[in-house]
Amino acid sequence: MEPGRLFCFGLGFSGLALAERLLAKGWQVGGTTREPAKARALAARGIAAVTFAPGAPLDPRAFADASHILSAVPPDDAGDPVLAHHGADLARLTPAWVGYLSTTGVYGDRAGGWVDETADLRPVGERGRRRVAAEAGWRALGLPVHVFRLAGIYGPGRSALDTVRAGKAQRIVKPGQLFSRIHVADLAAVLEASMARPNPGAIYNVCDDEPAPPQDVIAHACALLGVAPPPEIAFDRAPLSPMARSFYGESKRVDNSRIKRELGVRLAYPDYRAGLAALSATG
Repeated sequence: MEPGRLFCFGLGFSGLALAERLLAKGWQVGGTTREPAKARALAARGIAAVTFAPGAPLDPRAFADASHILSAVPPDDAGDPVLAHHGADLARLTPAWVGYLSTTGVYGDRAGGWVDETADLRPVGERGRRRVAAEAGWRALGLPVHVFRLAGIYGPGRSALDTVRAGKAQRIVKPGQLFSRIHVADLAAVLEASMARPNPGAIYNVCDDEPAPPQDVIAHACALLGVAPPPEIAFDRAPLSPMARSFYGESKRVDNSRIKRELGVRLAYPDYRAGLAALSATG
């Protein structure tokens, strides 16, 4: 794939992982952040960042010449802010590839059963319904849109290891509960592989090979750090915020075979043990 120009709406954890991967290969990268100070810091790293927040649309020239466009901006109470402010601008462009980062939450609860990209959508709660609407909005633009349904993202500075180090780890046990995950480096690799093999309209689940109970991940992180794991807490007694508790309302095994079959992706971190081991080794 020849270097092009990526514009990323939302240069957060995921967007920056892809941006840095492409910068190293000669790409031009631009994108958005909410904070002027962060925009200046990103500019120092070679990323043409501009500020974007609800109520403050961009000058469309910022992304008009992008060969590839990624949106990592989640919908809010009013819907998808990128589509609201710039849907018409985007629809007039001719990029080679457009990616939208969604979530496996659109599948809802499957009581631990498997789901692939052909599964019907059964979102639980308002956040999931917003994601379904945002996916539909992006796909309706008439652009070469690819939808990526992401599992829980972890990586440097954002993993069970950091939770344990901060003294905030809990081993919450809800029988039958399973979550899927993806290391941020593997997510970036999936996005780059899709950019190299565009398939407009495609939907990809992005997760590792092993859905696992959350308490097992915390216990493994503790073992890697050489500390005693916290005691198990029954879910119905756990001190959780309403948002954190809502995540336990969904349990499913997410099938990732399509990213391997169609994109040729080989995950660097196929399960949480491999991912946490690598993070532990690098501090």
